[in-house]
Amino acid sequence: MKKNPSKNPLQEQLKKFLKTTKTPLIVLLGPTASGKTSLSLKIAKEINGEIISTDSRQIYKGLEIGSDILAPEDQEGIPHHMMAISTPDKEISLAEYKDLAIAQIEEIYKRKHVPMLVGGTGLYISSIIEGYDVPKVPADKAFRAKIQEEADEQGTLYIHKRLAKIDPEAAKKIHPNNLRYVIRALEINLKTGKNKADQKSSTATTPPFDTFMIGIDWPREELYDRVDQRVEIQLKRGLVEEAKKLLEQNYDEELPAMSSLGAKEFFPFLSGEATLEECVAQLKQNTRNYAKRQMTWFRKYKDVHWLNP
Repeated sequence: MKKNPSKNPLQEQLKKFLKTTKTPLIVLLGPTASGKTSLSLKIAKEINGEIISTDSRQIYKGLEIGSDILAPEDQEGIPHHMMAISTPDKEISLAEYKDLAIAQIEEIYKRKHVPMLVGGTGLYISSIIEGYDVPKVPADKAFRAKIQEEADEQGTLYIHKRLAKIDPEAAKKIHPNNLRYVIRALEINLKTGKNKADQKSSTATTPPFDTFMIGIDWPREELYDRVDQRVEIQLKRGLVEEAKKLLEQNYDEELPAMSSLGAKEFFPFLSGEATLEECVAQLKQNTRNYAKRQMTWFRKYKDVHWLNP
């Protein structure tokens, strides 16, 4: 007598979860090049889901190759949100992102579908699922330029130590090499006199979502191989041409969008300051470093259903 094939435990857990809540929020996280996109499509088809990107670079137009935005014809009929919604010169703050994403979640509920957060920007994910009370502080270009100049002279660690003195909690969460986030934390302190509220505060309301988190965890060397393969595919798709087009549109290289992986690495090549091979090698290394930082952030989450390929 033949036995029935064993059911997927995670699939069964997900189905049970969806039956017990009226406000489900599925979170699919993992480092860059881990396979989130393909898995998200499979899950969305199973649960009538709609995907909300939690990638800080996918919100900008003109970075489709570098940020791996899934083309409409490849979305397999699954609605995708928070992708290519702004030009690189119009910065979207964390507070703005959070408000827009939650509005999308509410609209998805109205359609009787299941919202899914899919992406690798931990700060974006946490702002939603942990109820961050994010201050709406406008950008101060003069202040940012001043701190950037100090970082160029003294190093990023010097700036990070400066943050640690006035906001140790934010400093713990932000890697010293993530200079943009460090500067933003300092900026918020300057403008509000308060610590960077990128954590759940006493005034924050608990998000009205029941969350089911799925994570993809590759062995490090295998993940790094996947990163290298993805970069090679992006190059064939026109990654260098994409970076060139951004420069031709005269976007300021200091804009957050222009600091994206796959853009900034090729500016030295396009200006004749480095070879293409050097820039490709730098992109691969930067992406590996970024993947490592992502996993450090994700490890802090509790109750993640980790998948080991």
